[in-house]
Amino acid sequence: MDLFSEEKQVLQLPGAELVYYPNFCAKPEADLLFNSLKTSTNWQEDDIKLFGKVYKQPRLTALYGESNKPYSYSSITMYPQSFPENIKSLKTKIETISQEKFNTVLLNLYRDGNDSNGWHADNEKELGKHPVIASLTLGEERPFHFKHRRIKEQRHKIILEHGSLLIMKAPMQEHWLHQIAKTKRKIGERINLTFRNIINN
Repeated sequence: MDLFSEEKQVLQLPGAELVYYPNFCAKPEADLLFNSLKTSTNWQEDDIKLFGKVYKQPRLTALYGESNKPYSYSSITMYPQSFPENIKSLKTKIETISQEKFNTVLLNLYRDGNDSNGWHADNEKELGKHPVIASLTLGEERPFHFKHRRIKEQRHKIILEHGSLLIMKAPMQEHWLHQIAKTKRKIGERINLTFRNIINN
């Protein structure tokens, strides 16, 4: 059985192109990766400041990279650890299928439905003008909401499945916002790996 699938769906939108591989990782490989990453990752929970108040970030995170270049977002600055072999191998497979190069990956662990990621774009200056982001989901499926910054009727949702890969192509981060919303449903854990390329010091 093939462990990785190139079967894809392409969604063309104003100022965006998304490529979705619903079965990028076969279930045995996805299960193995989830369990390995959950137990071996040095997860951290940072403080974020919103409207003058400090809160715990509603998810756990970790950063891996090929250099010691930091990555900053939402007033948080993270310094990467070296790629472990399983993520390095995964990065190579994603680079091959996407024809893009990535030197950094941000991991998110959503522990339950209370963990979330609010409306945002991956448009930090470290990523350059029009970054490509490749997002791998392991574990509980979650809805991925995205909306155009100016065209109100352009709002969409994709259910990110266990083992799926979503590639957000340029210039999506300029024109669109996306989120993983909270839910009151009782759901399990989800690990999300977002591969990106940091180009600035």
